[in-house]
Amino acid sequence: MFAKYGARFLVRGGRFVSREGSSRTRNVVLEFKDYETALACYNSPEYARLVALRNPHSECDLVIIEGYDGPQPQLGA
Repeated sequence: MFAKYGARFLVRGGRFVSREGSSRTRNVVLEFKDYETALACYNSPEYARLVALRNPHSECDLVIIEGYDGPQPQLGA
């Protein structure tokens, strides 16, 4: 169903180290072409079905964040 919305998995449970704050044992990061598409995927009936299957078996923290494509900060400046 993620393919329907053009999602691309950037992170799917790989190795990690938590240095600050809290973390989960598994992390997933998806990229969409834009914020609106991510919201459409989240609000879709297909995703609602996945949530219904997932909820009895896991906890989830989900954040939809608009991307940034502007100038990058200069490190060490």
